[in-house]
Amino acid sequence: MAKVSPLMLAPPIIFAGFVIMAAVGMFTTNSTELRSTLIGKPAPAITEANLPGFEPVTAEALATGQVTLVNFWASWCPPCHAEHPKLLEMAADGMPIIGVNFKDRDTAAASYLNEDGNPFVAVAFDPQGRTAIDWGVTAPPETFILDSEGTVLFRFAGPLVGSDYENRFVPELEKALSGQ
Repeated sequence: MAKVSPLMLAPPIIFAGFVIMAAVGMFTTNSTELRSTLIGKPAPAITEANLPGFEPVTAEALATGQVTLVNFWASWCPPCHAEHPKLLEMAADGMPIIGVNFKDRDTAAASYLNEDGNPFVAVAFDPQGRTAIDWGVTAPPETFILDSEGTVLFRFAGPLVGSDYENRFVPELEKALSGQ
């Protein structure tokens, strides 16, 4: 009888492990939602470098005593253009929104806001994307809901348009505004 080497059993065991991990991942709820490790924690700092010609983000801007949004965007980003009218509408309704422009050229970003309107109370300029890394941003646009103390309540990856926005973001914002 031939002896079976333990090394010959390793590939099937590793393969079985991958199959089990894939099966568990496929059947978990909200598998499309990008979870944030920041939920329930104080918001990370935002660079104090501002987009030239726009108000800088101060340390106090994150804990304003009211619910605040932090929106990561870029002028080269088509989904950012798609959500821009919604941001303008929210700002017109009194929602304070902090903009973080990242991985962009300052002239292109400033031109975009000057032409299409500025929904932001302050605009940070993060050309290297370091602030975005600290916040766990994967791609623009991403919007965070902060409570009155500056604690991160919710992260929304994607543009603030469509049914995903209506079904996931709006209820979270309403919950934050009602103080729940």
